[in-house]
Amino acid sequence: MAPELLATIRRIEARGALETAHRALQNCGQVFRYAVATGRALRDPSGGLRGALPPVKQTHHASITEPRAVAELLRAIHGYKGSFVTGCALRLAPYVFVRPGELRRGEWAEFNLDAAEWRIPASKMKAGEMHIVPLAEQALAILRELHPLTGGGRYVFPSVRTSSRPMSENTVLGALRRLGYTGDQMTGHGFRSTASTLLNEQGWPRDAIERQLVHGERDKVRAAYNYAEHLPQRRKMMQAWADYLDALRDNRNVVSAQFGKAA
Repeated sequence: MAPELLATIRRIEARGALETAHRALQNCGQVFRYAVATGRALRDPSGGLRGALPPVKQTHHASITEPRAVAELLRAIHGYKGSFVTGCALRLAPYVFVRPGELRRGEWAEFNLDAAEWRIPASKMKAGEMHIVPLAEQALAILRELHPLTGGGRYVFPSVRTSSRPMSENTVLGALRRLGYTGDQMTGHGFRSTASTLLNEQGWPRDAIERQLVHGERDKVRAAYNYAEHLPQRRKMMQAWADYLDALRDNRNVVSAQFGKAA
Protein backbone atom coordinates (compact mmCIF):
# COMPACT_ATOMS: atom_id res chain seq x y z
CA MET A 1 0.00 0.00 0.00
CA ALA A 2 2.77 2.49 0.89
CA PRO A 3 4.52 2.19 -2.54
CA GLU A 4 1.21 2.87 -4.35
CA LEU A 5 0.51 5.89 -2.15
CA LEU A 6 4.01 7.24 -2.66
CA ALA A 7 3.75 6.82 -6.44
CA THR A 8 0.55 8.86 -6.44
CA ILE A 9 2.01 11.60 -4.25
CA ARG A 10 5.13 11.79 -6.41
CA ARG A 11 3.01 12.41 -9.49
CA ILE A 12 1.82 15.58 -7.75
CA GLU A 13 5.40 16.47 -6.84
CA ALA A 14 6.47 15.94 -10.48
CA ARG A 15 4.10 18.75 -11.52
CA GLY A 16 6.12 21.12 -9.36
CA ALA A 17 3.39 21.27 -6.70
CA LEU A 18 5.51 20.18 -3.74
CA GLU A 19 3.42 21.96 -1.12
CA THR A 20 0.26 20.36 -2.55
CA ALA A 21 1.97 16.95 -2.44
CA HIS A 22 2.74 17.39 1.26
CA ARG A 23 -0.87 18.42 1.97
CA ALA A 24 -2.20 15.47 -0.03
CA LEU A 25 -0.03 13.06 1.98
CA GLN A 26 -1.28 14.60 5.23
CA ASN A 27 -4.90 14.32 4.09
CA CYS A 28 -4.39 10.69 3.10
CA GLY A 29 -2.95 10.02 6.56
CA GLN A 30 -6.07 11.48 8.17
CA VAL A 31 -8.30 9.26 6.02
CA PHE A 32 -6.27 6.12 6.77
CA ARG A 33 -6.17 6.84 10.51
CA TYR A 34 -9.96 7.24 10.52
CA ALA A 35 -10.23 3.96 8.58
CA VAL A 36 -8.08 2.20 11.18
CA ALA A 37 -10.11 3.66 14.04
CA THR A 38 -13.38 2.47 12.48
CA GLY A 39 -12.13 -0.98 11.51
CA ARG A 40 -11.99 -0.32 7.80
CA ALA A 41 -8.20 -0.64 7.50
CA LEU A 42 -5.42 -2.35 9.43
CA ARG A 43 -2.80 0.39 9.30
CA ASP A 44 -1.92 3.86 8.04
CA PRO A 45 0.64 3.50 5.21
CA SER A 46 1.39 7.23 5.17
CA GLY A 47 3.22 6.92 8.49
CA GLY A 48 6.09 5.08 6.82
CA LEU A 49 6.48 7.79 4.19
CA ARG A 50 7.79 10.54 6.47
CA GLY A 51 10.82 12.07 4.80
CA ALA A 52 9.95 10.59 1.40
CA LEU A 53 9.21 14.04 0.01
CA PRO A 54 11.73 16.90 0.05
CA PRO A 55 10.83 19.69 2.48
CA VAL A 56 8.97 22.73 1.20
CA LYS A 57 11.30 25.70 0.86
CA GLN A 58 9.95 28.83 2.49
CA THR A 59 9.65 31.65 -0.04
CA HIS A 60 10.75 35.11 0.97
CA HIS A 61 8.54 37.84 -0.46
CA ALA A 62 10.42 41.10 -0.73
CA SER A 63 8.64 43.98 0.97
CA ILE A 64 9.13 47.54 2.14
CA THR A 65 8.45 48.18 5.82
CA GLU A 66 10.30 51.42 6.64
CA PRO A 67 7.67 54.20 6.73
CA ARG A 68 9.61 56.69 4.61
CA ALA A 69 10.22 54.05 1.96
CA VAL A 70 6.56 53.02 2.10
CA ALA A 71 5.62 56.67 1.52
CA GLU A 72 7.86 56.79 -1.57
CA LEU A 73 6.27 53.60 -2.90
CA LEU A 74 2.75 54.97 -2.37
CA ARG A 75 3.63 58.21 -4.18
CA ALA A 76 5.04 56.18 -7.08
CA ILE A 77 1.85 54.09 -7.24
CA HIS A 78 -0.31 57.22 -7.09
CA GLY A 79 1.58 58.58 -10.11
CA TYR A 80 1.37 55.37 -12.18
CA LYS A 81 0.83 56.24 -15.87
CA GLY A 82 -0.03 52.81 -17.30
CA SER A 83 -3.38 51.06 -17.72
CA PHE A 84 -6.17 52.55 -15.59
CA VAL A 85 -7.31 49.08 -14.45
CA THR A 86 -3.77 48.11 -13.46
CA GLY A 87 -3.36 51.42 -11.67
CA CYS A 88 -6.53 50.74 -9.67
CA ALA A 89 -5.23 47.30 -8.69
CA LEU A 90 -1.95 48.87 -7.58
CA ARG A 91 -3.72 51.53 -5.53
CA LEU A 92 -6.12 49.03 -3.92
CA ALA A 93 -3.47 46.46 -2.99
CA PRO A 94 -1.95 48.36 0.00
CA TYR A 95 -5.39 49.07 1.48
CA VAL A 96 -6.63 45.47 1.45
CA PHE A 97 -3.30 43.52 1.61
CA VAL A 98 -4.79 40.26 0.31
CA ARG A 99 -2.68 37.76 -1.64
CA PRO A 100 -2.00 38.76 -5.27
CA GLY A 101 -4.09 35.87 -6.61
CA GLU A 102 -7.04 36.88 -4.45
CA LEU A 103 -6.79 40.47 -5.67
CA ARG A 104 -6.56 39.77 -9.39
CA ARG A 105 -9.32 37.14 -9.28
CA GLY A 106 -11.75 39.34 -7.34
CA GLU A 107 -15.28 39.35 -8.78
CA TRP A 108 -17.82 42.15 -8.53
CA ALA A 109 -20.36 39.68 -7.12
CA GLU A 110 -18.13 39.27 -4.05
CA PHE A 111 -18.23 42.99 -3.21
CA ASN A 112 -20.93 44.78 -1.25
CA LEU A 113 -19.98 48.43 -1.54
CA ASP A 114 -22.94 49.58 0.55
CA ALA A 115 -21.84 47.29 3.41
CA ALA A 116 -18.18 48.22 2.76
CA GLU A 117 -16.92 44.67 2.60
CA TRP A 118 -15.48 42.09 0.24
CA ARG A 119 -16.32 38.45 0.96
CA ILE A 120 -13.82 36.14 -0.72
CA PRO A 121 -15.25 32.60 -1.05
CA ALA A 122 -13.45 29.68 0.56
CA SER A 123 -12.65 28.17 -2.85
CA LYS A 124 -10.31 31.08 -3.58
CA MET A 125 -8.57 31.18 -0.23
CA LYS A 126 -5.34 29.38 0.61
CA ALA A 127 -6.77 28.49 4.03
CA GLY A 128 -9.96 27.10 2.47
CA GLU A 129 -12.31 29.36 4.44
CA MET A 130 -14.36 32.40 3.49
CA HIS A 131 -12.62 35.68 4.24
CA ILE A 132 -14.12 39.09 4.93
CA VAL A 133 -12.13 42.16 3.92
CA PRO A 134 -13.54 45.35 5.46
CA LEU A 135 -13.25 48.15 2.90
CA ALA A 136 -12.00 51.53 4.04
CA GLU A 137 -13.43 54.67 2.45
CA GLN A 138 -10.33 54.93 0.26
CA ALA A 139 -10.78 51.39 -1.07
CA LEU A 140 -14.46 52.06 -1.79
CA ALA A 141 -13.54 55.21 -3.73
CA ILE A 142 -11.19 53.21 -5.99
CA LEU A 143 -13.81 50.52 -6.61
CA ARG A 144 -16.53 53.06 -7.39
CA GLU A 145 -14.18 54.83 -9.79
CA LEU A 146 -13.45 51.52 -11.54
CA HIS A 147 -17.01 50.15 -11.60
CA PRO A 148 -18.22 52.08 -14.69
CA LEU A 149 -15.39 50.53 -16.68
CA THR A 150 -15.39 46.87 -15.54
CA GLY A 151 -18.58 46.56 -13.47
CA GLY A 152 -20.53 45.09 -16.36
CA GLY A 153 -18.30 42.02 -16.38
CA ARG A 154 -17.38 39.28 -13.94
CA TYR A 155 -13.93 40.40 -12.80
CA VAL A 156 -12.98 43.62 -11.06
CA PHE A 157 -9.60 43.49 -12.78
CA PRO A 158 -10.12 41.68 -16.09
CA SER A 159 -7.41 40.62 -18.51
CA VAL A 160 -6.47 43.15 -21.19
CA ARG A 161 -7.17 40.42 -23.78
CA THR A 162 -10.58 39.21 -22.63
CA SER A 163 -13.02 40.21 -19.91
CA SER A 164 -13.83 36.53 -19.31
CA ARG A 165 -10.51 36.03 -17.48
CA PRO A 166 -8.84 37.95 -14.64
CA MET A 167 -5.69 39.94 -15.18
CA SER A 168 -2.42 38.04 -15.45
CA GLU A 169 -0.55 37.11 -12.28
CA ASN A 170 2.38 39.18 -13.58
CA THR A 171 0.43 42.40 -14.20
CA VAL A 172 0.88 44.04 -10.79
CA LEU A 173 4.42 42.70 -10.54
CA GLY A 174 5.23 44.16 -13.95
CA ALA A 175 3.75 47.51 -12.93
CA LEU A 176 5.98 47.60 -9.86
CA ARG A 177 8.99 46.90 -12.10
CA ARG A 178 7.99 49.80 -14.40
CA LEU A 179 7.86 52.00 -11.32
CA GLY A 180 11.49 51.05 -10.69
CA TYR A 181 11.09 48.46 -7.93
CA THR A 182 13.13 45.29 -8.39
CA GLY A 183 12.23 41.80 -7.22
CA ASP A 184 14.58 42.26 -4.27
CA GLN A 185 12.72 45.39 -3.17
CA MET A 186 8.99 44.77 -3.54
CA THR A 187 6.50 42.19 -4.82
CA GLY A 188 2.72 42.08 -5.00
CA HIS A 189 2.77 39.79 -1.97
CA GLY A 190 4.95 42.30 -0.13
CA PHE A 191 1.99 44.55 0.75
CA ARG A 192 1.00 41.88 3.27
CA SER A 193 4.37 42.02 5.04
CA THR A 194 4.24 45.81 5.01
CA ALA A 195 0.84 45.80 6.73
CA SER A 196 1.78 43.04 9.18
CA THR A 197 4.98 44.78 10.28
CA LEU A 198 3.60 48.30 10.66
CA LEU A 199 0.25 47.32 12.22
CA ASN A 200 2.09 45.27 14.83
CA GLU A 201 4.46 48.18 15.48
CA GLN A 202 1.44 50.45 15.97
CA GLY A 203 0.13 48.15 18.67
CA TRP A 204 -2.98 46.72 17.04
CA PRO A 205 -4.06 43.41 18.63
CA ARG A 206 -2.16 40.55 17.08
CA ASP A 207 -5.28 38.38 16.84
CA ALA A 208 -7.04 40.98 14.68
CA ILE A 209 -3.98 41.39 12.44
CA GLU A 210 -3.44 37.66 12.00
CA ARG A 211 -7.14 37.09 11.32
CA GLN A 212 -7.12 39.80 8.65
CA LEU A 213 -4.03 38.23 7.07
CA VAL A 214 -5.63 34.75 7.37
CA HIS A 215 -2.44 33.43 8.93
CA GLY A 216 -1.90 30.22 10.86
CA GLU A 217 -3.53 26.82 11.08
CA ARG A 218 -7.18 26.93 12.11
CA ASP A 219 -9.70 24.27 13.02
CA LYS A 220 -11.87 23.87 9.90
CA VAL A 221 -15.14 23.47 11.79
CA ARG A 222 -14.43 26.52 13.95
CA ALA A 223 -13.26 28.52 10.93
CA ALA A 224 -16.48 27.83 9.05
CA TYR A 225 -18.41 29.81 11.66
CA ASN A 226 -15.81 32.38 12.67
CA TYR A 227 -14.91 34.16 9.45
CA ALA A 228 -16.33 37.28 11.13
CA GLU A 229 -13.99 36.87 14.13
CA HIS A 230 -12.76 40.24 15.49
CA LEU A 231 -14.69 41.95 12.66
CA PRO A 232 -15.64 45.21 14.45
CA GLN A 233 -12.02 45.70 15.49
CA ARG A 234 -10.81 44.74 12.00
CA ARG A 235 -13.12 47.35 10.44
CA LYS A 236 -11.65 50.01 12.69
CA MET A 237 -8.12 48.79 11.96
CA MET A 238 -8.57 48.75 8.18
CA GLN A 239 -9.87 52.34 8.11
CA ALA A 240 -7.08 53.51 10.41
CA TRP A 241 -4.57 51.69 8.18
CA ALA A 242 -5.89 53.42 5.06
CA ASP A 243 -5.74 56.82 6.81
CA TYR A 244 -2.17 56.06 7.91
CA LEU A 245 -1.12 55.15 4.36
CA ASP A 246 -2.66 58.34 2.96
CA ALA A 247 -0.88 60.43 5.57
CA LEU A 248 2.42 58.75 4.68
CA ARG A 249 1.86 59.29 0.96
CA ASP A 250 0.93 62.94 1.40
CA ASN A 251 3.83 63.59 3.79
CA ARG A 252 1.46 64.65 6.55
CA ASN A 253 2.05 64.18 10.27
CA VAL A 254 1.36 60.48 10.81
CA VAL A 255 -0.72 59.58 13.86
CA SER A 256 -1.51 56.12 15.17
CA ALA A 257 -5.31 55.94 15.24
CA GLN A 258 -5.24 53.60 18.22
CA PHE A 259 -3.08 55.57 20.59
CA GLY A 260 -3.10 59.08 19.13
CA LYS A 261 0.68 59.24 19.11
CA ALA A 262 2.67 60.78 16.27
CA ALA A 263 4.70 58.15 14.44
